[in-house]
Amino acid sequence: MLVLGDFNLHAESGLTGAAQDFMASMTAMGLSQHVIGPTHERGHTLDLVFTMGQEEDDLRVRNLCLTPLSWSDHLLVRFVLESGLSLYKSADPIVWARPRSRMDPDGFLKALGEFPADKTGAPVEALVELWNGEMTRAVDTIAPKRPLPPGRVRSSPWYTPELRAMKRVGRRLERRWRKSRNESDRTHLRAHYRAYAVAVKAAKKKFFSASIASSQCRPAELFRVVQGLVRPGPKEDPMPSSKACCDDFARHFREKIAQIRHELDSTNESEVSEESPMLPSGPKLLEEFQLLQPDDVDKVLGRVRPTTCLLDPCPSWLINNSKHGIGTWIMEVVNASLREGRVPAPLKEAVIRPVPKKASLDPEMATNYRPVANIPFLGKVLERVVAGQLQALLDETDYLDPFQSGFRPGYSTESALVALYDDLCREKDRGSTSLLVLLDLSAAFDTIDHGILRDRLAGLGVGGTALQWFCSYLNGQFQKVVLGDHVSTSWQLCHGVPQGSILSPLLFNIYMKPLGEVIRRCGLWNHQYADDTQLYLSFSTNPGEAVAVLNRCLAEVREWMRANKLKLNPDKTEVLLVGGSGFGEG
Repeated sequence: MLVLGDFNLHAESGLTGAAQDFMASMTAMGLSQHVIGPTHERGHTLDLVFTMGQEEDDLRVRNLCLTPLSWSDHLLVRFVLESGLSLYKSADPIVWARPRSRMDPDGFLKALGEFPADKTGAPVEALVELWNGEMTRAVDTIAPKRPLPPGRVRSSPWYTPELRAMKRVGRRLERRWRKSRNESDRTHLRAHYRAYAVAVKAAKKKFFSASIASSQCRPAELFRVVQGLVRPGPKEDPMPSSKACCDDFARHFREKIAQIRHELDSTNESEVSEESPMLPSGPKLLEEFQLLQPDDVDKVLGRVRPTTCLLDPCPSWLINNSKHGIGTWIMEVVNASLREGRVPAPLKEAVIRPVPKKASLDPEMATNYRPVANIPFLGKVLERVVAGQLQALLDETDYLDPFQSGFRPGYSTESALVALYDDLCREKDRGSTSLLVLLDLSAAFDTIDHGILRDRLAGLGVGGTALQWFCSYLNGQFQKVVLGDHVSTSWQLCHGVPQGSILSPLLFNIYMKPLGEVIRRCGLWNHQYADDTQLYLSFSTNPGEAVAVLNRCLAEVREWMRANKLKLNPDKTEVLLVGGSGFGEG
């Protein structure tokens, strides 16, 4: 504790009266006085400096001296204050950010300049290095980072400049009324506040109505908007942000997959079905990718969400808004990767942000989080180009299972639910009973075997530099967990595909395609949505035989899962008995 100031007491030697009582009280509270000698031109000690404590971490006064001032009758008390602890107020760390108002697309393109002609046709690694360096230089030129003021609060998305202006007017009217206490000023202020409240309500309604209207054809986005309205998430991250916490998450995610793969790999070969992964066969329908053309750049950028990754050299929205002058840069990098059949290492590094599986789960447990990856924006553009050509091949060959929904046009969550519900209702109308099994997989995206996936792609008709590109994409993927300003140590993905990337859902659908054939060979119906599989069997008589058929099918599914490095989660697998007078759970 530090106490100092002009106490207007004669605290020199020979204390009497009020000065003696005051100094005795300060001493009783453990405060030590450090000024020795007069601090006033008349020879009295009026200005005092007290500190508390004698411990190593407490305050210490050093080199105290008294200096006369020409413009004051008090002397200047100067000293050095030392402490074993930081003397700064404990507050949020300084956040550095670029001022968005200065990030003008035209200024950015001017600072960036034209693509260097001598770099045309350079190796893709060199082009990515050039991209990162030049983008960073350009954005640093127009909008260098600066510290944000402490306590800065981001405005709500519906808070318009008009509302901000109305709020300033209201503050001005309030100051006028508090100064005058005039009834007419008070009436004017209350009328303005009523108008402001109406304007806020109208702005909210307009913003959310537009958000819902623009998301009508995108169920995931519509769900996110509605969820934010009815269940707004916590404003603060429930998990502590530290390097140790990041490393704990990274260790949990890494060891969880390693444990699952160890269990699957240690399965005795004699216990595994002879069902083998799809091997390369048939003509090669996609041996090389079509290169990106200048007219295609705008279309591709329009299909990539401009979410900025920690690894991006500049904000993604700025690249999107500068697409009229940045197309050559993007085209050179993407085409070099497609032409060479290689994905450079900087585009295969992902940032993992742990996302709670459910809001009701304990936020202190790492097991209640799933890893969601975010890759550099340039990597998303590259994946979008490849995903478009891979989807065209899937559509052309009609490769995917007709009962496979998710991540494909016309096969949404709604269509999967309607199809399953319709099948069960029709069987019920016929007087049949249905056994429905809802299978759940443990970390399915993360345990995919790269060798089996490569064979699936070859069986689809992918070969040449296109298959080489996919092999490069799968090998050498690195991830690191980020919480706030803290980052974990990177680790390599030996299995699986990154959750959150553009290509992962398509590759997962290709990987899971044979499962539907296995189920139908057993005489059961099935529906698949991503890693959720429903299989069901209807019967009108002899339920014992139906249960036996179902068990044989489940055994074959389990063996297929083992052979393809996927693990069933029995704790979350459910069985429903549908029939009779209604739907019931069994």
